Amino acid sequence: MTAPRSLQWRISLWLGLGVALLWGLATVATAQRLRHEMNEVFDSALEETAQRLLPLAVLDILGREEGDTSQRIVTLREHDEYFTYAVRDNRGGMLLRSHRADDSVFPPFSRMGFVDTPTHRVYFDAALQGTITIAVAEPLAHRREVANEALLGLAWPLALLIPASLLLVWVVVRVSMAPITNLRTGIEARGSGDLTPIPAAGLPSEIGPIADAVNHLLLRLSRALDAERSFTANSAHELRTPVAAALAQTQRLIAETKDADSRERALQIERALQRLSRLSEKLMQLARAEGGRLRGRETTDIASVAKMVVDEMVRKPGMTGRIIVDVPETPVPAGIDADSFAIVLRNLVENGLKHGPPDRPVVIALSGDGMLTVSNEGPAVPPDLLSRLLQPFERGRATAEGSGLGLAIVNTIATGTGSRLILTSPLPGQQSGFEARFAAPPPKLEGLAEKSGEKRPASSVESAL
Repeated sequence: MTAPRSLQWRISLWLGLGVALLWGLATVATAQRLRHEMNEVFDSALEETAQRLLPLAVLDILGREEGDTSQRIVTLREHDEYFTYAVRDNRGGMLLRSHRADDSVFPPFSRMGFVDTPTHRVYFDAALQGTITIAVAEPLAHRREVANEALLGLAWPLALLIPASLLLVWVVVRVSMAPITNLRTGIEARGSGDLTPIPAAGLPSEIGPIADAVNHLLLRLSRALDAERSFTANSAHELRTPVAAALAQTQRLIAETKDADSRERALQIERALQRLSRLSEKLMQLARAEGGRLRGRETTDIASVAKMVVDEMVRKPGMTGRIIVDVPETPVPAGIDADSFAIVLRNLVENGLKHGPPDRPVVIALSGDGMLTVSNEGPAVPPDLLSRLLQPFERGRATAEGSGLGLAIVNTIATGTGSRLILTSPLPGQQSGFEARFAAPPPKLEGLAEKSGEKRPASSVESAL
């Protein structure tokens, strides 16, 4: 038998088995005691019957006429006769017997008191200095029958009481474990980025210290993660200014230099600085995604955010016809911060533009329930690489330039908002292509229909672009 892993079930099981065992032992002890008391009552009845019958039998025998030596008592009506008796003289001759008495049941008189035979319990008594004896017999089967009926009457309540006790134990344990269950449920319901202290009020004294220790651990972990994120964000932010200055100087150098070799080296420096600028921007986005606060306090119309992001991207040189967008004209409410959704959409589109053919468009579709789909043509990605693409700096087998952070940022935002990112390759019904689906979390607040039409200020969204 495998022990249950649940503490609640373990306590209920062992307490229930313990209660059932105690009830069983109590039943056995009660049965033994009851059988002993019943034997004493039956023995007393045998003795009382013999002592009442013997004087009457002596008077009857002494008053008989000479020659009338044996007599069987005739019953007035048929009935169950559990006691039978026989009165004999000192030579064993039968003087008087009950109407159903069997002579073979009564052994010869040896002494006054009780004698057991294989089938009967017999009590002997004597009068007139042992010249007249009486033997009263009771079948042992009758005693067993009465004892079994009494024990059966005792067992029926126990048969109901034991399951009731087990149920009561389970209910008491379940109620007692309710604070622990609530603590577990509260922890399980948290998002992966929620490191706020868990409520420890109302917990049993045995569990309270564990909750306090977990809160101390969460506090230390939160500080460590905040320090790491702050370092990443600050490093990326501080890197932007010198990189921008170096890029400006490099572009000026390109414009002023006349030497072809120097100009080519300056162009290489410009490309490297541009990659470094994009990398710092991605690192800042990743730090923001890992820092939490991704769900908006108010409902966000992600349809208007998607239109704003796409309009900004298509204005760039060389983007004509590269993006096809299908966004509902009606508001699409979602429980995600507008900046976070803009980062998601921009990274998914940039991923499709980098890894798809330059002559084929990236298709953006947003459904009314908040499902964002971004797809592009290109070689199919093997299944073993799809899950790895969600890891930071994982570029798979791609040859295009990139940092390998785009999908990792989107996946981090999806995890932090309680939504999901699904990668599919090839495209459904085709042999090639790549598709990313981001399910925006539903809004939390009431009155979403009224709030879904509100737009965030353009500066807030554009800051994420």
